[in-house]
Amino acid sequence: MPDTVGIPTRVEELTPDWLTAFLAVNGHDVRIESVRTEPVGTGQMAGSYRLHLDHQNGAALPGTVIAKLATGTPDQREFGSGVFRNEVRFYRDLAPSFTVPIPACFATTISDSGTEFVLLLEDMGAAVQGDQIAGCTPAQAESIAVAAAGLHAPRWNDPTLLADMPLPTDADREVMDSILAPMAEVYRERFSPAGPSSAAVDWLVREAGDWLVAPLDNAALIHGDLRVDNVLFGPAGEVTVIDWQTITTGNPLRDIAFLLSTSLSTDDRRRHERGIVASYHRALVTAGVRDYTLDECWNDYVGNLIQAPLIIVFGSAAAQPTERGNAMFDAMLSRSAAAIDDLTPGGL
Repeated sequence: MPDTVGIPTRVEELTPDWLTAFLAVNGHDVRIESVRTEPVGTGQMAGSYRLHLDHQNGAALPGTVIAKLATGTPDQREFGSGVFRNEVRFYRDLAPSFTVPIPACFATTISDSGTEFVLLLEDMGAAVQGDQIAGCTPAQAESIAVAAAGLHAPRWNDPTLLADMPLPTDADREVMDSILAPMAEVYRERFSPAGPSSAAVDWLVREAGDWLVAPLDNAALIHGDLRVDNVLFGPAGEVTVIDWQTITTGNPLRDIAFLLSTSLSTDDRRRHERGIVASYHRALVTAGVRDYTLDECWNDYVGNLIQAPLIIVFGSAAAQPTERGNAMFDAMLSRSAAAIDDLTPGGL
């Protein structure tokens, strides 16, 4: 692949010559003659751009692709190196194992430090990115949850997956315990949560350590940040899941709890969450998961509502502050705090 020292961190560096060399080492015999770029998406950790390509000998390469790359200062990129490695690893090594709908990936590269990377992904064209602040409809949430079964079911309790990506250990808990309370205070200073939202942050700090290392009956690869902002909706309502930066192994209902508690209005969640969890469970069973009842699925959903405040507190610290980002994290915590208050007796 191109010299890792030269991996672009600015869209202007995605020149025709660089792209030609990049595509060549990823198996594409194509010459890029010119490229025009435009920003897309609202990513908090990396930049995404649509590339309009004028190319020759590229029969399998479309005229537009999405480039995702590490942007920001060196300190910000160093902070994000772990999630950059995750996303490259997912598209490069893991994606063929799953049936969850994702964009096609044409090329990947990442530096040894993980602070520079580039992905060239399928341009989904007419698809529209979800809006986390506005939220989504119950029907959209159900479609996402059913699609997520295509991530969870194929390697459900797969020992090779768990050997390659072990579940959290006591050492992981110690690390989290050492930084969670300080990060929660940073969140408080920035957002001034009140009422149930403030109580949810207290609950997170109090309960997260035990939850992280609790023994699991079932585990799978999880997205880790499954919410409507990370989904593209096609013209017929079809969903495509994007932003695979936070993959890990764990209870798969972490994804569903995070999705429903942050992406639905409180009223819609209260009316529809049991039905959506049931649809997700049916999709798991259809995909081959056995010996897992709907009651167990619901209990796992409730037991993993802590995923939302955990990702919100950590994510707000990792992301570059923006007006939209601030509004997004505030809305997400308010919705998830209501779910915790509703479903976790005595939790808050």
